[in-house]
Amino acid sequence: MSAKWSTPVELDAARETIAASIDGWQEPAAYAVGLTSATSSAETEFPRINVGESYLPALVMAKTIGYANGTVTHPLTSHELRHAINGLEPAEACTAYEHPNLAAWRGILAELESNPARTAVVVFIGDLADPVSSEADGSLRSQLPG
Repeated sequence: MSAKWSTPVELDAARETIAASIDGWQEPAAYAVGLTSATSSAETEFPRINVGESYLPALVMAKTIGYANGTVTHPLTSHELRHAINGLEPAEACTAYEHPNLAAWRGILAELESNPARTAVVVFIGDLADPVSSEADGSLRSQLPG
């Protein structure tokens, strides 16, 4: 595992370093990792939704899938999700914050591994005024607070 980020200052430095490594990076208005239904329902379950916050997990996921900006829905493989989890795990060393994205991602990975009928997606919404890009995007927007 890479170095642990044990203080808020180290988390900020990690965020800045990763952001600088992604050409064209822009913070999304909202993002989430979700699970498709095991049935024919078009709804996607998002255990953790981020709106205007928590950019370190967004950056780790963006680096994993090659995202830089805009509104996009990306189907996530178990391998990609595991890679993102591994990339975010050093943040757990900082006990000043809870790590709800990491917990949500681990739960999604466990569900993927135990139920092959489900798939995972990550949705980044660059601007809430952007057109809906997919069913998962629409599902996420319907679950946004407010």
